Amino acid sequence: MLTFLSITLKDLLNPEFYINNGGLWVMLFIVFAETGLMVGFFLPGDSLLFVAGIYSHKLINTLIPGGTGSDFADLVILWIMIALCGVLGNIAGYWFGKKSGDYLFQRKDNFFFRKKHLYDAKAFYDKHGGQAIVFARFLPIIRTFAPIVAGIVKMDKKKFTYYNIVGCVAWVFLMLFAGHYLDKFFISKFNFDLKKHLEIIVLVIVLITTLPVLYKLFFGKRARKHPEDRSL
Repeated sequence: MLTFLSITLKDLLNPEFYINNGGLWVMLFIVFAETGLMVGFFLPGDSLLFVAGIYSHKLINTLIPGGTGSDFADLVILWIMIALCGVLGNIAGYWFGKKSGDYLFQRKDNFFFRKKHLYDAKAFYDKHGGQAIVFARFLPIIRTFAPIVAGIVKMDKKKFTYYNIVGCVAWVFLMLFAGHYLDKFFISKFNFDLKKHLEIIVLVIVLITTLPVLYKLFFGKRARKHPEDRSL
């Protein structure tokens, strides 16, 4: 196991570690860094928000001692703060991509780089850019690079901003509220405490969010290698 200052690799991938040791402010920074900083692609995103919903009162207690007295109000405050950090993270990624885009479009092709891919990406974002920005929010790793690519191909700024806000607000809402209310539901109905089984919960969330990507990569390649015979 890799360690650095007694922090293990397992800790870095565990969302509960950030909540218990860093609290609200570290969590907000992670949400920003996952899209605002390219190095944040390995950080937990979906699972962190899900677990944050379970620990919503503890997180709000950092900001408002004793909390608001209402679970729903605690969640709404977290929702607004996290969504804002996510939107700002995407804006930072878009800005970085836009600043580096001109250099890439002027760069000569080589073994690792083909300008054609940039033009293909631009055509895709011109046609489906809004959907890409929204759905990328729900896909690990992809959500880190989607705003950067949008900036590189110079996606319309107003269009990017609109779908950035829509996607981020929806993503945070679903993950945060699902974590909070599913935890309450399982305790009341089955006496099953999600907090005692977070490793399994996180694994399930990772599988659910990454399966669409793996499916597309695997079956997409098979479809290209074995195209249907349209002459039949």
